[in-house]
Amino acid sequence: MQQRRIGRTDLTVSKICLGTMTWGQQNTEAEGHAQMDLAFSRGVNFLDTAELYSIPPKPETQGSTEIIVGNWMKARGNRDSVVLASKVVGRTSNEWFRGGRPSKLVRADILDAVEKSLKRLQIDYIDLYQIHFPDRLIPWGSNPTRIANEPGKRAEDETPIAETLAVFDELVKAGKIRHLGLSNESSWGAMRFLNESDKGIGPRAASVQNAYNLVNRTFEINLAEVCEREDVSLLAYSPLAQGYLTGKYDHGARPEGARTTLFNRAQRYETPYAAEAHLAYNELARNFGMEPALFANAYVTSRWFVTSNIIGATSIPQLEMALASADVTWTDEMQKAVDDIHQRVGNPCP
Repeated sequence: MQQRRIGRTDLTVSKICLGTMTWGQQNTEAEGHAQMDLAFSRGVNFLDTAELYSIPPKPETQGSTEIIVGNWMKARGNRDSVVLASKVVGRTSNEWFRGGRPSKLVRADILDAVEKSLKRLQIDYIDLYQIHFPDRLIPWGSNPTRIANEPGKRAEDETPIAETLAVFDELVKAGKIRHLGLSNESSWGAMRFLNESDKGIGPRAASVQNAYNLVNRTFEINLAEVCEREDVSLLAYSPLAQGYLTGKYDHGARPEGARTTLFNRAQRYETPYAAEAHLAYNELARNFGMEPALFANAYVTSRWFVTSNIIGATSIPQLEMALASADVTWTDEMQKAVDDIHQRVGNPCP
């Protein structure tokens, strides 16, 4: 499988990354291990997890995914062949991460997070340690098509980016992490992190992990230029729009055992006119003789600005299809057809 470099680092990763967030709730530990075995046998070398996982977040399963990943690496003895990414939560009122209090991107909370992740993962260092979401009060995903908050609305105790970066500098120097990544970040936020690091404060952000898929191409509006000019890699998550680009929810269907059926957490992909957009892309895939899930993943993997496509699956057949997308030849005809729909429907699910 083709490999690509993350930012200006020495990390070289497969163009498909195996996402892990279902392991510990929708998937058992054995199923997670089976997924990792299959993905790595097909050339994947990149795993993405987080202290938040498994999903949906709750105190009794928080950190379960990192435990599963850690047990797998220990059992296989393959830490040196795994590029491992994890994440620290940003500002959150959920109190179970820090033992009974809210969390922010301050020194005590970041240090607490990384030590707990290292213990669960049973490793000495994390290759790419990402800020899961900002400390700032901004819409989830950071790239809305309309502003959601009042102009200038900020938390009184907002943590300065330079302060957060200084903590990551400590972690790099201590050898606990190798590189810094951002996630759910905006163009302004990414540039502020880069500007501070260019002034000598903390490590330079190597990547940004944002949602990118057929119904959310907001990355292209501003962040694509930032990332291209600043050598910051896009790690694209949610290529299937939480399953809506598989076709399984077409016409209002709710299959038994599917994530939206189980958890009612897909509001990002249930916006006005989103269903029509999902259906249009899913029918387009079928017109090209492809399963919608294969088509949607192939689209993301094929983009020149995507360093790695973070796939997710709850079954081996789903994983097989996601991995197969790496071998799809994306044609100009496919791109034109996708762009024709996008011109009509825009980004209904930012």
